[in-house]
Amino acid sequence: MTSRTPETWTHGAVMLDDEHARFTLWAPDAFFVSVELDTGDSIPLLPQADGWFMIQTRCPAGTRYRYNIDGELEVPDPASRAQAGDIDRHSVVVDPHAYPWRHTQWCGRPWHEAVIYELHVGALGGFNGVEQHLARLAGLGVTAIELMPLAQFPGDRNWGYDGVLPYAPQASYGTPEQLKHLIDSAHGHGLSVILDVVYNHFGPDGNYLHRYAKSFFREDKHTPWGAAIDFRRREVRDFFIDNALMWLLEYRFDGLRLDAVHAIEAPDFLQELAARVREQVDPARHVWLTVENEHNQASLLEQGYDAQWNDDGHNALHVLLTGETDAYYADYAEQPTEQLARCLSQGFVFQGHTNRHGESRGEPSGHLPPSAFVLFLQNHDQVGNRALGERLHQLAPSQALQAATVLLLLSPMIPLLFMGDEVAAEQPFLFFTSHHGELAELVREGRRNEFKAFSAFADPQKRERIPDPNAASTFEVSRPSLESQRVEQQASEALYRQLLKIRREEIVPRLPGAQALGADVLGHGAVSARWRLGDGSVLRIDLNLGDQPVAHPAPEEARILFEHPQQVVGLLQQGVLAPYSALVSLTQATTLPNITGERL
Repeated sequence: MTSRTPETWTHGAVMLDDEHARFTLWAPDAFFVSVELDTGDSIPLLPQADGWFMIQTRCPAGTRYRYNIDGELEVPDPASRAQAGDIDRHSVVVDPHAYPWRHTQWCGRPWHEAVIYELHVGALGGFNGVEQHLARLAGLGVTAIELMPLAQFPGDRNWGYDGVLPYAPQASYGTPEQLKHLIDSAHGHGLSVILDVVYNHFGPDGNYLHRYAKSFFREDKHTPWGAAIDFRRREVRDFFIDNALMWLLEYRFDGLRLDAVHAIEAPDFLQELAARVREQVDPARHVWLTVENEHNQASLLEQGYDAQWNDDGHNALHVLLTGETDAYYADYAEQPTEQLARCLSQGFVFQGHTNRHGESRGEPSGHLPPSAFVLFLQNHDQVGNRALGERLHQLAPSQALQAATVLLLLSPMIPLLFMGDEVAAEQPFLFFTSHHGELAELVREGRRNEFKAFSAFADPQKRERIPDPNAASTFEVSRPSLESQRVEQQASEALYRQLLKIRREEIVPRLPGAQALGADVLGHGAVSARWRLGDGSVLRIDLNLGDQPVAHPAPEEARILFEHPQQVVGLLQQGVLAPYSALVSLTQATTLPNITGERL
């Protein structure tokens, strides 16, 4: 499958010089297409081969426009670079070179240095609001911020996964120039910027492609969001690959996180996207590609992708910390400690193993480096897809959560924090949208029915407590306060800062070439994991998330990097690992300490 030349078939409105633009639309089901400018001009596009329409015309940046299909339907540009308001408003011609970049020498950071902070731009006040937090996050020890999806969606409140115009930054967050200023400022603070992109579906409202380009979708394949996108088509592949390249080249994002790639019916599309990115981005830049993938395809992480979000690791930790085993946590209910040990030593828990539905999923992953896995205690899904949006510190014993935080921030896996983790934010993070009419009611009822499988909401009356996703108040209460006001919050932030300092000084320089040496189960909720780091030293983390002590010897001839709580070492020297504890040690020994327990 050969690629067309971008100069000929780039989607959307492209500036040719200060006064002229080229408009290109793939509309194979249309007989006639015109571009309607806000000047009052109506300019017919010229038919091209294979369903394309194109015209070059006088049109400066800032011009507002729509496409008219067959004289009957006015639509926004599916590749709109900006919207003058909501999805049903005019698209805007954007000059990609207008923003004066300040930090032009920035080349990003190596992947092994990543400490990721996931955030929702709208909840933090838009692009300008996020910018106010950069200095604090850099001082905390964060090295990258990850923005939840920005593609234009209907209304002004949404997680971002209902986007329908993937080239247009959400207008309610700010302008393209304000987004570039945010990225530029982040680079000035030494922060990489990752964008979460959704290429597996369009949102349910505001997508008109099916009206004039039915072959953008497959009639024979369906997803939870409707007809599957047809990635077999060259035009469709280029639409999304060009989008990825736009974010990386024009906006200078440092990486992309691809949402739910298991819902993309053409796996080779992912390989092509990675290859095109690696081919067209300056090799001097550190550009990261990560995925969310329920299929646990380890092979994809050897084909241009840096890492996968490790939901397995999160789920095992969550069961151990909270005791919750409803819904998808049921797969981790019987042997969560053994599964955590497998995660620490091999990456994925499910590597061809069978889940509770009798389905096999996953591929062997033990050969991959620990940095191929992004570990987290919370993210937008794991908080926001709870009925009431509770955060983990409201569900788990505080000492156990602190021990798990030690594991998160000092293991060789790449850590991800969700906004507010570091200060134990009191505000929930709820599921919110801004749909209207029948769709709003469908979303409201669908949200409540989603929790029938959870014992706490089996009673329909209890499900009435679940906040309405479309209420403005649901969004407002989800906006976190990131200031450390209470003593407990100050202590939490201090712990994160201390652990990330240790990671930066002791772990990160040794991460290249790291490999797992194994993990042992010591008792319920207790494991001992070891990794040989790139310089030959051995990192060991002894962790007990349970409420009972377990027998375990102290590390031999090791330097203690961190203990939680204090005096854990003293007890360990007596052969006991205390409840709710974590000990991190580093040894230069070429032979491993004699560690008892079950080896996985």
